[in-house]
Amino acid sequence: MDKSYFAHETAIIDEGANIGSGTKIWHFSHLMSGAQIGQDCVLGQNVFVGGKARIGNRVKIQNNVSVYDSVILEDDVFCGPSCVFTNVINPRAFVERKTKYMETLVKKGASIGANATIVCGVQIGEYAMIGAGAVVTKDVNPFALMIGVPAIQKGWVSRAGAVLNETLTCPETGEKYEMKDGLLIQFSSKKK
Repeated sequence: MDKSYFAHETAIIDEGANIGSGTKIWHFSHLMSGAQIGQDCVLGQNVFVGGKARIGNRVKIQNNVSVYDSVILEDDVFCGPSCVFTNVINPRAFVERKTKYMETLVKKGASIGANATIVCGVQIGEYAMIGAGAVVTKDVNPFALMIGVPAIQKGWVSRAGAVLNETLTCPETGEKYEMKDGLLIQFSSKKK
């Protein structure tokens, strides 16, 4: 077994899980065979990763999160404590729907707050911020700040996660943003 990553002695890593170097897997976590975890990730206590889940590089998953099959977390995603992903839109204990899993995609740099629920089949855009306890039932724009049940957009955030005011300038980094076709984009003469 590749030991370029750290796994606590209580973690269960099934044969066939693929784990990138520098990743840390903490107490009582379980990674199923086929799970794909990138480099330099941190999986907190009691994290479950399904065999058909994909996790990018530098992802931080806090305690008590289950990343089920058909959930894809791109690079630099943050999942707060006890946030919830689903993969079936209409579950029943007595009806097997494993062939009807809906893909959930969380794009690069997005953050999901503690106890938020992400209903399957949605896409969360780059650097979006999902507030604690929010319930996401539809696609989320890049850089959008989403709160409530169901989640609604209440503003925009920068790549650093700071709420933007009307100047659309990050108060932490000075990065400038602009609106284009109803979406927020980072203002730059070159592609980032």
